[in-house]
Amino acid sequence: MTTPRRSPLAAVAPRRRSLLLGGASTVTLATMGLGGTAAAGTPAGSAAQAPVDFDFDTGNFIWDLIYKFSPLESAIAPMDATVLHRFVHLSTTAWFDAVAPYHPTAVGVHSRLGRRPSSEAATNRNKNIAGMYASFRVVQGVEPGRETAFRDLMIAVGLDPDDTSEDRTSPVGIGNLAGKAVVAAAERDGMNQLGDVGRRYNGQPYADYTGYRPVNTAYELENPSRWQPNRGPHSRRLGGGSGDKGIFVVQHFVTPQMALTKPHSFRDPSRFKLAPPRHSDHTRARDYKRSVDEILEASAGLTDEQKVAVEFFDDKLLGIGRSVGAAGRAHADQMDLDRWIHLFFTNTVALFDTLIACWYQKAKYDSVRPFSAVRHVYGRSPVTAWGGPGRGTVTDIPANEWTSYLNVGDHPEYPSGSTTLCAAQAQAVRRFFDDDVLDLGFTMAAGRTRVEPGTTPARDVGLHYATWTDFVRECAVSRVRGGVHFKKTVEESIPFGTQFGDLGYEFAQRHIKGDVAS
Repeated sequence: MTTPRRSPLAAVAPRRRSLLLGGASTVTLATMGLGGTAAAGTPAGSAAQAPVDFDFDTGNFIWDLIYKFSPLESAIAPMDATVLHRFVHLSTTAWFDAVAPYHPTAVGVHSRLGRRPSSEAATNRNKNIAGMYASFRVVQGVEPGRETAFRDLMIAVGLDPDDTSEDRTSPVGIGNLAGKAVVAAAERDGMNQLGDVGRRYNGQPYADYTGYRPVNTAYELENPSRWQPNRGPHSRRLGGGSGDKGIFVVQHFVTPQMALTKPHSFRDPSRFKLAPPRHSDHTRARDYKRSVDEILEASAGLTDEQKVAVEFFDDKLLGIGRSVGAAGRAHADQMDLDRWIHLFFTNTVALFDTLIACWYQKAKYDSVRPFSAVRHVYGRSPVTAWGGPGRGTVTDIPANEWTSYLNVGDHPEYPSGSTTLCAAQAQAVRRFFDDDVLDLGFTMAAGRTRVEPGTTPARDVGLHYATWTDFVRECAVSRVRGGVHFKKTVEESIPFGTQFGDLGYEFAQRHIKGDVAS
């Protein structure tokens, strides 16, 4: 294995060449703050161009190409946690399986493609090529809406996306086989990706087939301990665009079948015990009211810095997406292409299995969200809390008009999905590096929050988490400040999620070391 230098963004044929990616790719880069020269407001398909330069021998296809030029934001919303992370995990597993033949001991998860001579791993060339083809096959099979952009990227770096070789002696063939094996495993993993479970026509991808029905309607809270779907404005036109004025929709439990999806590191999510959410049991009136009051207190005390942190952790492409990369960079002296892939793979196994166990508990307890509990306890009485975008803290907001700073997730409250994910990730990466070092920083410019654009923060705000312990603590409390989880919920969610970090790390290590059945 060789240690690659972090070259500028790149593309090659046959060794290295500079070329230009224009249009939508460049605009996406600019809007994400990842570089490029497109001016704000430049339309997709314009003549704006950004230079690209990639060296297959020393570059890193993950950092230099995929994360730069093929962002997920255009296809999956940052808070669609189950669907978003499933795709990330499938892609990462494909990378792992595609590069395994060039590693001294690693064995793929969904494909066993043999071992290539060590001379073929003298540089990163074969691993970069195999990884790109594996990624493309996963995009084609799981997220075809991104195929055109990824195809353009392949061509831009001198690769032929229509090369469907399955030659196990070539990186193209290895990548294709690895990616296709992951796609085949995903089609019937329990998530109903094809939308055909229980129906013959007009498939509905990722639709529920478990028969879940909420106890409460969006209009009546019959049981104040149980989840109530929220109502909100329609925000998706056919073909995209802003929401329709005056059109409102009711939430549905997103992918409850995640609880039935096949995990890696355990067989049955029911084996992991989680105490009932007594703090949101309305028959325990004192505990219930205390949970509500903690939410209102956090809402009333929101500062600019807290709002920035709340939004940072709510966006899974930021909080969870950036943290593992920060940890890798903090250990840069240990990192080559193989180790980056192993780090990402360890991380996504832990996250994927956490979601399965978390969704099992969400369906089991079907717990009430804070917005319903606040209204149940205080009705129309005035409370002190955040008054909505640009209103700051007010003392006279009727409880039935209170809303959380964050959008409420389309699923029951207990446990906290975000907190379990943060805790699992932290533990998996701690085990990987055998320390607690993170060194994650993020800066939001003045007026750039999504909830209060142009107003918050009043000045640039920088966040920094030196350790994973700091990261998990802030991730958990951000859910309370954001008004979407109770304080006791996030406290219980940390140890629940942590155990899947251990399990994910141990599963990944078995495959890295080749300690798996043939």
